[in-house]
This record gives sequence, C-alpha cells and structure tokens, in this order.
Amino acid sequence: MLETGSHPNIELITYSEIKEIQGYIGNFQVKILKKPRFVNEDKCTGCGACDEVCPIQVPNEFNFGYNTRRAIYTLFPQAVPLKYTIDEDKCIKCRLCVRECEEEAIDFDQQPEELTINVGTIIVASGFKTFDPAGAFGFGKYENVITQLQLERLLSPNGPTFGEFRRISDDKFPSKVVMIQCVGSRSVETNEYCSAGVCCLVAIKNAGLLKNENPDTDITICYMDIRTPGKAYEEYYKRMRELGIKFLRGNIAEVKEDPETKNVILRVEDTLNGEIKKLEAELVVLSVAMEPSEGTEKIAEQLRLEKSPDGFIKEFHQRLDPVRTKIPGIYVAGVAQGPKAVDATVNQGKGAAASAAIPMTTGVYEMELIRAKVDDEICSRCGQCVIICPYQAISLENNKIKVNEMFCRGCGACAAICKNNAMTLKAYGNTQFESYIDNLFAEETEISIKRE
Repeated sequence: MLETGSHPNIELITYSEIKEIQGYIGNFQVKILKKPRFVNEDKCTGCGACDEVCPIQVPNEFNFGYNTRRAIYTLFPQAVPLKYTIDEDKCIKCRLCVRECEEEAIDFDQQPEELTINVGTIIVASGFKTFDPAGAFGFGKYENVITQLQLERLLSPNGPTFGEFRRISDDKFPSKVVMIQCVGSRSVETNEYCSAGVCCLVAIKNAGLLKNENPDTDITICYMDIRTPGKAYEEYYKRMRELGIKFLRGNIAEVKEDPETKNVILRVEDTLNGEIKKLEAELVVLSVAMEPSEGTEKIAEQLRLEKSPDGFIKEFHQRLDPVRTKIPGIYVAGVAQGPKAVDATVNQGKGAAASAAIPMTTGVYEMELIRAKVDDEICSRCGQCVIICPYQAISLENNKIKVNEMFCRGCGACAAICKNNAMTLKAYGNTQFESYIDNLFAEETEISIKRE
C-alpha cells in the first residue's frame, strides 16, 4: 500500500464513492463524490496529536468494538494515506484538535466535493464481505462465539489486545477451542458455493497461531471436508495435524452455553462413524463464507455488468478469459469476480492490469463489424430485444429502438427473438445468407453435371 500511495502515476481518491459512470472504452466519464474529512489532506502529517486530545471515545468498527477510537481517527495504523478523519456524527465540536494541530489542518468548513474524471479503462476490485452468522451456533447470543475475522483482530499485534490473545468474557487465554467450518456456505439455505478453500486455510492458520502461543491449547476443527488448493497448502495442513490440532468430520447438532463458566457445550455428530460426541469449548470460532460486497452490487448496476448466480461479477469466460467482462474496457479482479485466496487475487490483479494496459498503450480498440441493427419501418417497439440483450446494448428511446454499437457484441439474441425480423446483424442479414446458399447450391449443381 505504501508503494501505491507514493507512486507518481497513481492517484488515490479516498473517502469517496462513485455516483455515476457513463461512456465506453477509451471514453468513460466517472462522477465521484468526495466526502469531507474536515481535515486538509495536504496539510495533515498523521502525527496523531489531535487524536490524543479528543475527549470522545466510540466503539472501534475495525476491531469489531473490542476497543474504542476517537471522534477524530484513522481506520488503522497502516492506513494509506495516513490522514485523519473527523466523525461528524460523534464530534462535539469542542475544537481541541484545532488548537493542538500545529499544521492547521483541521477544517470544519469542508463540504462534499463532486469530481468528474475521464478514464480509458476500468478495473473493478470491489472486494467482499463476510457472511453474517447472526443466530447461527450461538453467534450474537453467546459471548465466546466469534468469527475467524474477529479472531484475526484479536491475534493481530495492532489489534485491541496488541497480539496477546484473551477470551472476551474473562480475559483468559482459552485452553479449549472449537472451530466450525462452512458457516453460511455449501448450503441451499445460504450460499451453495465454497469460498475457494479460504475458510479452511484461515482456520488452519489461526489454529496454528493459537498453538504457537500456547502449545497446550486443545483445538478441534469441525469440517465437512478440508479443502487446501494451492502450492504447499496441503503440506501446511499436514504440519498442523502433526502439531496436535484435531480435525473432526462432523455436523453440529446443538450449541449451548454454561451460564456459570461461559463455556460453550456442543453436540456433534461424527459423520465418519456415526457417533454423537459432546465437546466443551472455552471459545468457538466460526469460519464464515465470503460474499459479494455492497459495493460489488452497486458498481455492477452502474456499469451494466452481469452477475453470476452467486452474486459476484460475471467474467467474459470462466476459464479462458476470467479478467474481462462483457463490457469492453471493463475488467474484474480479486474477490469481486468470486471467492479466492490472496495468491489467486494477486495473479488476477496482475492479469487485469495487463489486459487494461493493452488498449491504453496501443491507443486503438479494434471492434468487429458484426453488430445489431434495427429496421424502424417494421419494428413494433415490443421491447423484447431490450429485455433479452445480455450486454444492455439496446434501449427504447423516444419510441424508437436504439442500438449502442460500443456495447453490442453481435451475439444475435435480439435477432432470434424478434417476431417481425426487424432486428438483424450486420454482415449476417438475409442478403448475405441467400447469396451464400445460392452459391453453395450452384457449386453442387456444377459438380453433379461434371459427374454425368
């Protein structure tokens, strides 16, 4: 992130959201709403003097409310750019930060700013969110049932406990930990897909970290099946088993809390031998599914991008072209396209950047001539072509069917559904087909005459 923030050819527009995108490859117009930080980014040095004097403390969202932050804050210590932001809803306007800031960077008069930038290509990398397991396995009801992401923050050196992991309920290191896999995934009731083995790998890694901190910790991972795709991941999984981490192939039947100890009692069906086992854990960790972020849905609508049934952005071809979308000039990378681990995300990001650079460096976009065209005289304006077009290239404007040739890919779906034959494809019209057929039969007639 530091290299990105300091690169001379990269402009970061942070604390903002995209409001509208228009245009086509080589000529996209992007409207961006830049929200007010109430801190001048050019003047702020990130020294933290304002943070120290702010009297307001609120739950820290980044650490899931396990600690607090000030009304003037940075999201986390390694944020890029390291500039402070004032939470307008929590700030009491005491202006202590104004008096403390030597750079005079605090500006309560800042207003939202709308920017319009012109770009040639777009890469969508809108990330993901985690499945909300509210109510599942006691999450939200029992204090010692948390998710893997919450465990990550508690184990992190810059987390709320500064890397000294402790159980939330009594500030003790848990001696017995149970991890439950596939929460919110591989189920017809939530998400049918697997999160590309990420949940398994995160659970194995975090179990190893807990073992390293306290080798006597009893850790059991309850799973459907362990998936560790990728180089050296299977070896890592075997090494964790050798450390003493237990793997139980089983279904969780019941989860209860001991009101005195706050321990969690689990009844588990061992699906290998059919036994019902009772486990007592001081901490239960849920490995939740990766889901499309809120931004993914919004950006897909703004860019007219198709989504796959799981809600992620659909690529042009799942295997042969996973970085291009159906809209020329728009590419997709990372978990915006589907669940994947860090290494696959990096690879796809590089692929998307390289693909986007090709038309930008050549300065030319080659477009096939096969495009839909409409005959206004026989078109009934029924709008079926508008509905069926997978590229959203057809629209009904002023009672006329319009075809945007920059978005049209010549698939022929509109021509196939048109009852009046008003919609055809250039170079694939009746005239071309009739000439081809006439020529084909002429050749066969000539051949038969020669045989006689």
